[in-house]
Amino acid sequence: MILGVVLSIVAALAQVSGGLLVLQNSHWPKKWERTLLALGAGFLLALVFLELIPTSIKLTDQSEYALLAMLIGFSALHFFEHILAGHMHFGEETHHEYVLARSSVWGAVGGLAVHAFFDGMSICAATQVKPELGMLVFIAVLLHKIPEGLTVASILKAGEHSHQTSLRASLALPLATLAGALIVLVFVSINLHVIGFLFAFSAGSSVYVGACDLIPEINKSRGRSAPVVVFLGMLLFWLGAHLVSTFSGL
Repeated sequence: MILGVVLSIVAALAQVSGGLLVLQNSHWPKKWERTLLALGAGFLLALVFLELIPTSIKLTDQSEYALLAMLIGFSALHFFEHILAGHMHFGEETHHEYVLARSSVWGAVGGLAVHAFFDGMSICAATQVKPELGMLVFIAVLLHKIPEGLTVASILKAGEHSHQTSLRASLALPLATLAGALIVLVFVSINLHVIGFLFAFSAGSSVYVGACDLIPEINKSRGRSAPVVVFLGMLLFWLGAHLVSTFSGL
């Protein structure tokens, strides 16, 4: 139980570091950001299809309801990002005519906050099922936390918000990550069986993050290096899962 919270805190700190990098320095390695996104996308999608979905079905022992929970998780993230928070995706800060509109700025931040909330929920839910799996989810989340922090800070900076406002918004996303983790802890204390469906819900939301947010942004990059890194991320997951399984004796 404590491990999930600790990992969520580390992921939140990574997000803060990404935001501070932008706020303290106007020039950051954009190529590194795109590479991290590509690596994280491949790792996350491999994680979902090879671990999260099979494990959630096994845990709930009710495949039809588990799949329904995944669909709800996918739909929930789409609803919050594109209906409540407005249309946004990673890299939106490059379109300055969009970003400079105040409503669009906070809509984008709201969408990223939703990302952060489900990240925390996914880490904690996976950890409750199996610590080794929680570590794999943590790595997948960590790989896109720094780019996420870079994104929210650069959005606010492009919108000509004050340094203090940008800093507060950058800190709000890590708090959303911790809130997601605490939600899982509350459910676990009420009914352990519920964690299986929360896990399936997290799998659905993770599919959305990888396929609908990260991959489209990566596909905008020039050249073939970023798309190739996506496959390296998948390979990295496979190797990592194999090593974890070997050393844990599973």
